Amino acid sequence: SMSKARKQIIVTGANEHNLKNIDVSIPRDKLIVITGVSGSGKSSLAFDTIFAEGQRKYMESLSSYARQFLTQLSKPDVESIEGLPPTIAIAQRSASHNPRSTVATTTEIYDYLRLLMARCGTPHCWHFDSKGNKCGRVIESSSISQIISQIHSIPSGKKLMICAPVVIGKKGYHLDVLENLRSQGFVRARVNGSIVDLREVLLDESDNPLHLGRYEMHTIEAVVDRIVSGPDIRERIADSAEVAVRLSGGSMLILIENKDSWKELRFSERFACPDHPECSIAELEPRLFSFNSHFGACKRCDGLGTVHEFDPALIVPDESLAITRGAIVPWHRAGPAMRRKYSRQLRKFCEIVDADSKTPFKKLSKAKQKLLLNGGSIKGSRTRFTGVIKELERRFKHTESDKVRSWLMGFTRKMTCPNCEGERIKKEARCVTIKTNKGEHSISALTAMTISQTLTTIKQLKLSKEFAKIAEPVVREIEARLTFLVSVGLDYLSLNRTSGTLSGGEAQRIRLATQVGSGLVGVCYVLDEPTIGLHARDTNR
Repeated sequence: SMSKARKQIIVTGANEHNLKNIDVSIPRDKLIVITGVSGSGKSSLAFDTIFAEGQRKYMESLSSYARQFLTQLSKPDVESIEGLPPTIAIAQRSASHNPRSTVATTTEIYDYLRLLMARCGTPHCWHFDSKGNKCGRVIESSSISQIISQIHSIPSGKKLMICAPVVIGKKGYHLDVLENLRSQGFVRARVNGSIVDLREVLLDESDNPLHLGRYEMHTIEAVVDRIVSGPDIRERIADSAEVAVRLSGGSMLILIENKDSWKELRFSERFACPDHPECSIAELEPRLFSFNSHFGACKRCDGLGTVHEFDPALIVPDESLAITRGAIVPWHRAGPAMRRKYSRQLRKFCEIVDADSKTPFKKLSKAKQKLLLNGGSIKGSRTRFTGVIKELERRFKHTESDKVRSWLMGFTRKMTCPNCEGERIKKEARCVTIKTNKGEHSISALTAMTISQTLTTIKQLKLSKEFAKIAEPVVREIEARLTFLVSVGLDYLSLNRTSGTLSGGEAQRIRLATQVGSGLVGVCYVLDEPTIGLHARDTNR
């Protein structure tokens, strides 16, 4: 009978709530369903008796020091329960209301995705030019020895110039830079793509010996060495490369003669785009991808993905009112002292734009409406107007009164963060991608898909041999958790879905996925109506 007892949970004399002296033996390691009409004591037996006793016995096994931090559990009204494994309850409370919690973070899949991106991801340059085109160049770091071996792979007999970028895209005349290079013994420099002789240039003693436009962007590289490629110049290249990298603080440019022009090869010791060195990443690490760490979170929205912005439609709800007679609601309804200050500002605005103070808001031109709300100055005038929205933002930031702050919140609207486009993380992290058969995917793209799509994508990773070995245990964990979520019928959710928006049944099944993912053996899970909120066809799954 001993082996039989081990395979069963034997409950004797359960009297909790409306249970009347119930004796029951439940087989272990099987799926057991307790059914009955409402109020028949299903939950009393499952939660208040079996789960409560399992939890209490587990707590008693802890040291007295650990127990002082836990609430004392009372013993349920039952004579004895034998063969009880450790119990975990997954009840039907709604999910956490923390706006930072998502499906991916709850199930710990996000932790593994961050690890995968940090170890096997490829960073790209995130610089946008004036036309809105993204650079997108792969950012790599190369050691001096890698740079030198690449120079040696250039065919013999080509003229080379080894340069060190000292000024990259900065305004000004840069006289100090030129004098500094000359004093260090450099003879030539490359200014905006053309070679100049520093000795000749510096004979001109004016502020601007290069005749540069003061407000234009300039790039200056020092020419460290000019050589002809060949097998016998290894030492010389190594010395010059080191000088160039030291002078520029980690980057280097090689010019190779190519008929009439020069072909450029750029290298960087740090993770930086050779064309846009301001786009540099210190080191890829998991915390760069976390929107809950100030290290990876978007600065504008602090990793929430949404911001509260003042909405012009709420500030001027009735456009037929005159600007000084209550068109601007948050200014018109402020306290007496503030109203005096604000009406002075509105009169000043009317003077600047030469408008009558009784003009209705809608009669103002679009440009004047924009000036009133966003601030600025009119062409040809030096007087600046602060702008209603700027003033409200300033007041919101500096006020110490919670009442004023909550009143001002009434004029704001929740919007997707313009900086990260709702993706919650910095642009550095959003531009790190991982390769699959279907192209490149960032961590935001992976979490925006549905769970079944993410699973398919993760199975199609294309990694080099070295990376595949590093990624194998991480990918295994991600696949196991995603497969479980699909098997409990949650394949339609996306990983970036906020936990607060899940239904009770969904939240419960996600918590179950988290528990099962932890891989504990011999645990008794007590679930409370886990099929709630399910379509009948999903219940069968």
